[in-house]
Amino acid sequence: MQPTAPFNLAVIIVTAVCSYLGFTRPGFTDRWLFDAQSILRNKQYYRIISSAFLHGSWMHLIFNMYSLYSFGGAVEQVFGPTQFLLIYFISIVGGNLLSLVLHRNHEYRALGASGGVCGIIFACIFLLPGSSVYMFFIPFPIPAYIFAVLFLAVSYFGLRGQIGNIGHDAHLGGAIIGLVVTTVMYPYIVRQNPVLYPVVMGLAAVLFVSLYLYPLYSAQGGYERIKNTWEKVKNRSRPNSQKTEETMNRLLDKVSKSGISSLTRREKKQLKQISKRSQQR
Repeated sequence: MQPTAPFNLAVIIVTAVCSYLGFTRPGFTDRWLFDAQSILRNKQYYRIISSAFLHGSWMHLIFNMYSLYSFGGAVEQVFGPTQFLLIYFISIVGGNLLSLVLHRNHEYRALGASGGVCGIIFACIFLLPGSSVYMFFIPFPIPAYIFAVLFLAVSYFGLRGQIGNIGHDAHLGGAIIGLVVTTVMYPYIVRQNPVLYPVVMGLAAVLFVSLYLYPLYSAQGGYERIKNTWEKVKNRSRPNSQKTEETMNRLLDKVSKSGISSLTRREKKQLKQISKRSQQR
């Protein structure tokens, strides 16, 4: 990227500074991160945007900012700073609003600029057709049209399966809202991408309808199903050791408060191993 995208660079710097403050001051993160219940109950709507300036780790921050540096710089250079900022921040709002709807019935906390970054990536794909996407872990470029379709599929199934500590809902919402905003500003991208555009928008519509008809959580959501299954297993099996039962109860309490995506990789592995041992018994 040439040094002609100052607004993109400014967003990266501010995000890096705020994220660093969050790393060193837990209270700072708690005050500004996305918290579904604080937004709904206490009307702290600023969290929808402020959470995008925080990240969970250095790797999370570096990956998002590298992506924003690459794609955001291109968008700002070619189409201007106003368009870049509109796409970025509206995508953040769109991604977090989807998170708010999906997680409205339980405790859910998140942070990161992923929604805005995904909106910028999709805008770049359609504004600059024929481009390719480079990923850290893949040694060759991926055609943008393949990336767009795969991205939607991976985000949806990751969201449905609660895979990893990743805000798949913000990714999905940010990408589609970013594309919608880009379409409003530059309607010609529909004609410019006569096959990819209807495919992506049609697939997105199907995914959103699926999320509406089969929500991730209800008042008796995923946590209750896990808990009930665990109770049945305990009743059928031999008494477990006190330590194992305490570990399971601790993990279930954490899922109850913050959703299954709040578990670390190690905790998910523990949960799976305990369940497997119980079924074998």
